[in-house]
Amino acid sequence: MSAVKQQVLIVGGGLAGLACAVRLHEAGARPLIFERSDDVGGRVRTDHLDGFLLDRGFQVFLDAYQEAGALLDTAHLELRAFRPGALMYHASGMHRIMDVFREPRALLTSALAPIGSFVDKLRVAQLRWRLTRLTTEDIAGHEDTTTERYLTRAGFSPQMIDGFFRAFYGGIFLERDLQTSSRMFEFTFKMFSQGSATLPSRGMGEIPRQLAARLPPGTIHLGAQVTEIQPDSITLASGDHFQGDAVVVATDASSAAELVTADGTHEPAWRSVTCVYFAASRSPLGEPIIALNGTGAGVVNNVCVPSDLAPGYAPPGQALISVSVLGTEASADLESRVLDELEAWFGRTVRDWRHLRTYRIERALPRQAPGTGLTGPGYRKEAGVYLCGDHLWSASIEGATISGLRTADALLQPS
Repeated sequence: MSAVKQQVLIVGGGLAGLACAVRLHEAGARPLIFERSDDVGGRVRTDHLDGFLLDRGFQVFLDAYQEAGALLDTAHLELRAFRPGALMYHASGMHRIMDVFREPRALLTSALAPIGSFVDKLRVAQLRWRLTRLTTEDIAGHEDTTTERYLTRAGFSPQMIDGFFRAFYGGIFLERDLQTSSRMFEFTFKMFSQGSATLPSRGMGEIPRQLAARLPPGTIHLGAQVTEIQPDSITLASGDHFQGDAVVVATDASSAAELVTADGTHEPAWRSVTCVYFAASRSPLGEPIIALNGTGAGVVNNVCVPSDLAPGYAPPGQALISVSVLGTEASADLESRVLDELEAWFGRTVRDWRHLRTYRIERALPRQAPGTGLTGPGYRKEAGVYLCGDHLWSASIEGATISGLRTADALLQPS
């Protein structure tokens, strides 16, 4: 029986690679991370601009995540929670739909909101009751179909599906057609029901930074472009060569396909998103809640004000507004079109907003078709190389964490 892998070369410093490295280091192995960009985090990064914290695309951390929550020091992250529900913009105006189990005072306003029927809202309660009693393993064993078909089978009306679920899950799955795996719908619905959507007080980038801080100095090599991989070595664009006992490719799925499977066998489809940030003298919402576009028209999918949760997202006396647009439309007037739409939501005050930055993120989320989520070990071994990442379990922070930890556990087992 051969020995446990000791020197492990990890390509990619996103959440999966960092989780893998932390588990290996704390078990006594020697991981080395090679990250081609200028910082760790992969798709979870935060930029600083004029005193504002700009997450690279609107993201949240669900505090019901079991594996990520156990790995991270969530108290040090100082998580700030959104209210459990949403504001829905419809032709008749802005309406409030809340999780009445946690905000019972909102029962009447939620029941009377013209979004779906009273029976639809009872079905939401029934779904919540059922899914919170299931484990993730239970959900992984369910028949998998599209979320749209799942909701129709569950008896939800077209008005509820179109007026609520397409907008709410549009922001989670980055698609309003609801073609994402119903297992992923059940998993995320369970997470939202059992906990809160949160933001770290110093930005989403604090999550990978915290993991990186648990690794010894010299573990992480930034600006290190890997050009060639063998089962026991890697070569950088600089020509530097590193030898190890094992190699883990913890990049996004497309980069992994380029490095390991030249034929593109595992090249995934992606969901893309555009995030537009504005600064304002005051918040248009005035509370830590997400506002959704329930009209089915226009470019805006959702709006939130991160500084309503965590004041450190904006300088004193200012508010940071985040607007998500599904896809990566490259039109030069996108910011103007967003403001035109939001004037109907919030009034003329939007004309005083100052545009800060627009992020067009082509590879925002792996497409999660039915049959692809919550299955398998969470990693794969191909051509002698280990592959891990959220595309191998679930496209989420929890999925990336699980994949990284399980890969490390596999490496720590004598082979």
